[in-house]
Amino acid sequence: MGLLFFEELTMTTFELSAKTREAFGTGASRRLRHLENRVPAILYGAGEPPMPLSFDHNQLLRSLENEAFYSHILTIDLDGQKQKAVLKDLQRHPFKPRIVHLDLLRVTAKEKITISVPLHFEGEETAPGIKNGGGVMARLLNSVEVRCLPDALPEFINVDVSKLGLDEAIHLSQLPLPEGVELIALTHDDDRPVVNIQLQRAVEEESTAAPESAEVPAINVKEAAPEENQAEKDKK
Repeated sequence: MGLLFFEELTMTTFELSAKTREAFGTGASRRLRHLENRVPAILYGAGEPPMPLSFDHNQLLRSLENEAFYSHILTIDLDGQKQKAVLKDLQRHPFKPRIVHLDLLRVTAKEKITISVPLHFEGEETAPGIKNGGGVMARLLNSVEVRCLPDALPEFINVDVSKLGLDEAIHLSQLPLPEGVELIALTHDDDRPVVNIQLQRAVEEESTAAPESAEVPAINVKEAAPEENQAEKDKK
């Protein structure tokens, strides 16, 4: 496929076996999902034509249970030819535990990608604001959007709150980023707080005013409309 490959820095790897889709449209997608237990998908980017694919639903569902899958470089195995990609769009059935459609973006070693990376918080039990000040920790963000080359992509970013006092916060600009990784928000001068420690009442009031963001907000994870609305997606 003319793509450049690279070694991932983390130990977690995800490889999905794909098949090329020959039939298109709502009816073909419905048969694919119901009769073959496969998920229609589209692979695009890296200057190559979009490629309609399908994946085994059960294998995909197991992979999606791992948080790292959403922010990781995936290996797509198509008849022995392996390509690197990231998950860009995911559609779920509105009430069944079913995946309806995937969008995957090809990546190359020399082209930067933009993707959401989860935040992992540590040190809560020793934070002075909690241990001595009677406060509670409020996680204001669960993930951040980063831009970097694929081989610099972190699986997650640690947020150490062990020295955080009462009424103190950690902002985006204070996050420890691997070399070559930049935060998209900071390029727009958006240095919002990631986490803070407040008294219980203040945290409850803040949560009521602004609910916490979802675990994987930057991946377009959404509930799918009824089957007939998939026709437009399958024409990609």
